[in-house]
Amino acid sequence: MSTKGGVTALTCRNYRLASDTDKPRSTGIVSEKLLSDYLHHVFPSSKQPPTVASLRKPLGFQDLGSHLDRLLTEAEPSEESRDPSVEGRLGPQPVVLDHTSGFEGLLFVDDDLLGVIGHSNFSSIRATTCVYQGKWAYEVLISSQGLMQIGWCTLSCRFNQEEGVGDTPDSYAYDGNRVRKWNVTTTNYGKSWAAGDIVSCLVDLDEGTITFCLNGQSLGTAFSGIKTGPGVAYFPAISLSFKESVAFNFGSRPLRYPVEGYLPLQDPPAADLLKAHQLLGFIKNVLSTCLDPQEDKLLEKEAADWSLHGEPTVLITLAHIFNHFAPLMCKVYLVEDVLMNFLLGILEGGGSVDEHPLIQQLLDLFWLLMEEHEVNECLKQLMMSLLRAYRFSPIIPDLGFQIHYLRLTTAILRHEKSRKYLLNNLTFDVLRSVVFFYIKTPLRVKEAGLEELIPTTWWPTHFDKEGKDEREPKDESSDERLRRRAYERGCQRLKKRIEVVEDLQVQILKLLLNNKDKTTGEASRYIFLNKFRKFLQENASNRGHPTALCPPEYMVCFLHRLVAAVRSCWDEGGRKSLSSLSSEDAYVPPQLFYNGKVDYFDLQRLGGLLSHLKKTLKDDLACKANVLIDPAEIQTTSMDDLDEDEESGAAQRPFGAAAMGGALARPSWLSSPTLGRANRFLSTAAVSLMTPRRPLSQPEKVKVRTLAVEQRTEEDIEGSHGNDGLLLGRPQEEPDQPITDKSLLEIIDGIVMMYNLSVHQQLGKMVVVADEVHEYAVALKDTEEKIARCPARRADILEELQKSQKVFAEKLNHLSRRLAWINATIYSKEKMLDVYWLLCVCIRTIEHADNTGSLFAFAPEFYLNVAMNAYSALKNYFSPANSMEELPGYEETLTQLAAILAKHFADPRIVGTDIKDSLMQALASYVCYPQSLRAVERIPEEQRVAMMRNLLAPYEQRPWAQTNWILVRLWRGCGFGYRYTRLPHLLKTKPEDANLPSLQKPCPSLLLQKHMAELLSLDKDMAASFLNSVLNQLNWAFSEFIGMIQEIQQAAERPERNFVDTRQLKVCATCFDLSVSLLRVLEMTVTLVPEIFLDWSRPSAELLLRRLAQLLNQVLNRVTAEKNLFDRVVNLRLPGLESVDHYPILVAVTGILVRILVDGDKQGTSRAAAVLLSDPCFQLHSIQHLLGEPGASSGSPAAVRPAGSSAAPLTPSAAGNPERKHFSLHAYTDYISQEEKQKVEMMLDFLTEESKQAAAATAPTSEEDLCPICYAHSISAVFRPCSHKSCKACINQHLMNNKDCFFCKATITGVEDYSKPCSS
Repeated sequence: MSTKGGVTALTCRNYRLASDTDKPRSTGIVSEKLLSDYLHHVFPSSKQPPTVASLRKPLGFQDLGSHLDRLLTEAEPSEESRDPSVEGRLGPQPVVLDHTSGFEGLLFVDDDLLGVIGHSNFSSIRATTCVYQGKWAYEVLISSQGLMQIGWCTLSCRFNQEEGVGDTPDSYAYDGNRVRKWNVTTTNYGKSWAAGDIVSCLVDLDEGTITFCLNGQSLGTAFSGIKTGPGVAYFPAISLSFKESVAFNFGSRPLRYPVEGYLPLQDPPAADLLKAHQLLGFIKNVLSTCLDPQEDKLLEKEAADWSLHGEPTVLITLAHIFNHFAPLMCKVYLVEDVLMNFLLGILEGGGSVDEHPLIQQLLDLFWLLMEEHEVNECLKQLMMSLLRAYRFSPIIPDLGFQIHYLRLTTAILRHEKSRKYLLNNLTFDVLRSVVFFYIKTPLRVKEAGLEELIPTTWWPTHFDKEGKDEREPKDESSDERLRRRAYERGCQRLKKRIEVVEDLQVQILKLLLNNKDKTTGEASRYIFLNKFRKFLQENASNRGHPTALCPPEYMVCFLHRLVAAVRSCWDEGGRKSLSSLSSEDAYVPPQLFYNGKVDYFDLQRLGGLLSHLKKTLKDDLACKANVLIDPAEIQTTSMDDLDEDEESGAAQRPFGAAAMGGALARPSWLSSPTLGRANRFLSTAAVSLMTPRRPLSQPEKVKVRTLAVEQRTEEDIEGSHGNDGLLLGRPQEEPDQPITDKSLLEIIDGIVMMYNLSVHQQLGKMVVVADEVHEYAVALKDTEEKIARCPARRADILEELQKSQKVFAEKLNHLSRRLAWINATIYSKEKMLDVYWLLCVCIRTIEHADNTGSLFAFAPEFYLNVAMNAYSALKNYFSPANSMEELPGYEETLTQLAAILAKHFADPRIVGTDIKDSLMQALASYVCYPQSLRAVERIPEEQRVAMMRNLLAPYEQRPWAQTNWILVRLWRGCGFGYRYTRLPHLLKTKPEDANLPSLQKPCPSLLLQKHMAELLSLDKDMAASFLNSVLNQLNWAFSEFIGMIQEIQQAAERPERNFVDTRQLKVCATCFDLSVSLLRVLEMTVTLVPEIFLDWSRPSAELLLRRLAQLLNQVLNRVTAEKNLFDRVVNLRLPGLESVDHYPILVAVTGILVRILVDGDKQGTSRAAAVLLSDPCFQLHSIQHLLGEPGASSGSPAAVRPAGSSAAPLTPSAAGNPERKHFSLHAYTDYISQEEKQKVEMMLDFLTEESKQAAAATAPTSEEDLCPICYAHSISAVFRPCSHKSCKACINQHLMNNKDCFFCKATITGVEDYSKPCSS
């Protein structure tokens, strides 16, 4: 017998029990007397009194088998003493869900017929067994906290997609989602449940009552006087909505919360249970007894010190025990009730897991004395029982249950052979062990003991004008300070207890990442790596099917533990080589993206499909990375792509359809962490489902030069003797940096993918608790202020206010404790550092990939997504509890990310429209905040100029709204009256989210404005095309806006009550906002580079100025006329049109006019005035309207009135509102400076004078001399060769898009000035 790798290499096959022929040899190990004493001590008879050793019959190995059989038989209850079969129950044993006829709707049911997931609106299913008398119980393990109704029903109940258990007579249900009970009618009952809770359903048919318990606590009698008697029997039943999942325990496992007097629906295996406990007692006797052959006596010792020394007497004794014990350990009930509790008892003494080597010895014993199939089944059931126990344990103050189960899991996984079996065969089949890394958030604070742990609660009580918390309020009272500090101390206590659990979880992961245990086959890390990749594939390929995904709350916890474990392993390996990278500087080398060693499934690459990239970039791969691609393989890949395109239609079909072929691949934890995958799909409308062309669970086709996960070896990953492993195909630009463990690179890559799949969304989702605390705190403060102002004579109002105050305070006490838990588990400083490390990994990876030139196209899109999202999470989700400014190297990281956004938002190597939009939006958000804007200004000048050039590209044929928004943000704070954060008329309302980029204080960038001015000034062609596109978009946006408000006004004036579509209102407001932002870009351009419009030596200056004047006049006429269409819609104050007001658009127009008419040189202002006055739409009263001066006549031809304008207004605010009677810039003293007002007055004086002179100097023009196109200007241009005529403005605008003559369609080769010949 030899010991190898911590496992005794002895199997059942080469070991024989002692027989008579072996007697002399076996009894010669120790004396016969000592052996007899030993065996009598280990196997005491329960029926015979202890006798003197000398009077006892000698016992040897030859008699041990029969002796053991006799002992086990004695322990069995006699036929007479056995309980007669329990009456009151009908149906088969074991009890399972009725998947043949007892269901309605679409459902997924697990292999064991105990777990179920709803897959339609409201599905129902019942069990196979019913009860008609007696007291019965079963348990439901809640896996998701959504809409479900759990209880009992009779066979006569008929359910459908709208009515389920509790909605029909003779069916009774408890609904913890809505906290109600149901029996046709509904009333409040019980408590709200959460994922991880256990509901006990009890029925007493003797008394006619139904009761429910939640985690062992009775919720009280729910129903009494239920129908009983002949012909009435009740089935366990459930109705659940889409995606909700549970697992039933009818008695196949020990009930977690048994209730005295109530029996489980399924009988426990009483005889086997008794036998197992007896055999376990024998094993404990062996562990606590020691043989001393020298002294010829038995010695008592601590069982914890027992070890498997290979002592033949002990081994033979144990072999006899295991002959009976091993088959019993294949049954789930016995494993959970006997073995798991025994192993947990070993660890109860506390101390580290290393201090309890007995579990390792026992596992050695299992592998030694049990058949392989027996030990495999036993380990499988043991791990599933642990997983179930961990997941469905209630939260208590010291997290004792969770720690207890994790310690045993750690102890089992320390055993090398057991760990590798579990990794290979069970635990990570679909990475079920993610459950072990989850720490659930308690929904009920009191039951979780948080009131004792955090006795003092606190919440922010000081807010600024915009409703944001003041981080350091100066007027914080001493009582508030004491409360805050006591709350923070409570939070620290909670955090320390949670850290104990997290440390155990990291220990488990480090065991799974062990790459030194190669003595018994492939190292654990490489088994884990392959399983981990499959897990990612399942979650990446099933994103449209929620039932197949790992829950995002599990993903968040798993990601943080994995980061901690990987960084620890990385740094441990790095200590051996001083030149290797530290985890602080980790990144994923670009060759992983194209060398085929890592499978990225069908995830989108920056340059498009992988097959397309391999065809188009094969020469670059050969040249830069020495990677050759066989043309035949490219052809094969192309054919595969065609197949995938055809099958993408099948993938769109209902996910449940796949299960009809038995090929559904999904994690079973969503319903229960019990056995395997779901292989039954129940549907009452199965006829309507089609089977896809091939099962979804088939492995993906092997891509060109890509190894399947199962085919990879350690050498493929780590490399050896000149083979670079994962780093094969290093491009010339990539430094030859030594990396100790290349396998960790793939895990880091997987972590980034996990963040992209669901972690970021979950981080955003959990912020809602902090938002609720803020909302209730504001409400409480408002209520307290009202109480202080309430007059003493109004006792009724005071009483109501005090009730509200009490409700708000109770809610805040609850939420602040819950928030403490969430901050400790999700938003702690350590978790923030994990996300920051992930951000840095992505930035470095993108930078290295970018250096490879064209090969950058192979990088997966999710790296850019994670870089943007991780920054967003750090900025928006982790504050104010933790500040980004405290992160190491924060400013440098901001600058690196700014450089990435600036360079890649218009990178031609990136083809995906979604990722391009995301980059553009991220850059738009980046320039809204002072710190990130300064980071953009810190990037190299060459990159800044390139970014501005891309922003100034013509707006046609690309998404221009975000680009325009970026330019506006660079200008905001410099424009005319453009220093506001919120519009004046919205100041009294509180914003829904004060952290929105659009609500940040102005922070203009003079540096980037300077770059823009230089580009527009030097590149005349680009300036002309850019401004033409801006003017085109402004014309479109404002025209759309006017058309929409006409429809809104018409709907409002109808006598019947009509509701305007909210989507139409939103689009209308968007068009208005776009018009304002485009006007601001024009203001910025005319301020920075006025010569574009006013220097007529530039080829398009005059045309641009005329177009600008035309649009400005159109806007002014539409907006300034008294009581016109715009006025009416603004005064309606419709929800969704809050941003539509006179101020933003009129101030933007005024800014442009002031710049070209007042701030310029004399020649420029004269030209601008002449063009403006010559426009037929110009009306001086529109300018006078800006200052609220009289003269804006309501009868003016410019006042555009809709039909029916005499109708009575719909709302009081629409009639006679003095604030809306005359708009005036004088009313906005906080927004417009005195200097700006003076400039408007100067502009008005100047235009008044100019218009008088123009009117006096203009000679009457005959109709024959007017341009036949616009009839606004005189003919001033003649076309060649056809000699037709028009004004210059019309022909120049026409030639921008078309070269054909207006009239004869001949191609125009030239345009000449035209002057009317003198009459003879």
